[in-house]
Amino acid sequence: MMARLEHANITVRDAASTAAWLGRAFGWGIRWEGSAMNEEGYTIHMGTDADYLALYQPKSAKGGVRPDYLTSGQLNHIGIVVDDLDATEIAVCAEGYEPHSHQDYEPGARFYFYDENEIEYEIVAYD
Repeated sequence: MMARLEHANITVRDAASTAAWLGRAFGWGIRWEGSAMNEEGYTIHMGTDADYLALYQPKSAKGGVRPDYLTSGQLNHIGIVVDDLDATEIAVCAEGYEPHSHQDYEPGARFYFYDENEIEYEIVAYD
């Protein structure tokens, strides 16, 4: 049996803004967007044909939205594999984010950064 992660659903303050920088930094596109959670929010699926991040933006704290969908950054980090770590770091810096915790390790290298939603991303490239 084989399994793969298709998507993660994260709560963000501004789905369109987050989708825009993800597209610029990683070359991703919008797979789908529209109303979500009984029209109490808006979601953009941002990624590739194989996998994506679901960017959920709540309309408000009212209307029966579950509390866990109203809090940004309820995870440790999101790992993204890239082909060119240096070029990706330049793209991340161009978006105004500050990379930290650079590490070389077997079998690759990585760095981390936080976005405006206090979500940490781990960017990794394998040898």
